[in-house]
Amino acid sequence: MTYEEIFEKSKEIIMQADVSGFDNHLAIQVDITGEGEGAFYIELKDKQLHVEPYEYYDHDCKFIISAKHFFKLIDGSLNPVVAFTTGRLKVEGSIDKALEFQKIAEAVNVNSVKASAKNTKKAAKAAKKTTAGKTTK
Repeated sequence: MTYEEIFEKSKEIIMQADVSGFDNHLAIQVDITGEGEGAFYIELKDKQLHVEPYEYYDHDCKFIISAKHFFKLIDGSLNPVVAFTTGRLKVEGSIDKALEFQKIAEAVNVNSVKASAKNTKKAAKAAKKTTAGKTTK
């Protein structure tokens, strides 16, 4: 993947998070290593998320991670604490702020599960309508 593809996919996933209940300010710079390397930032400010393809010099913390592991981090299949303790995630700056990112990742996953359940219900309803109109001989 290119840096642009990694950034766009990351932004698409992260922006699904419902952060309306978050009051804290959080600024994390993400440095992607390896294939598609580059930097972008995630900022939670005034109950709104911002994900932009720039370095954030006044960040609370910096994540240094491969794209593969970052996607696992934001889809919930990799716990941030486990990633940190196993060396897959390096953190510079405030560890407390880094741990707050887990709440954003959880908010992404809650919304993904809700959206998936909603789509499943819609598909089942549509299938029911389709089969209800058919008669057997």
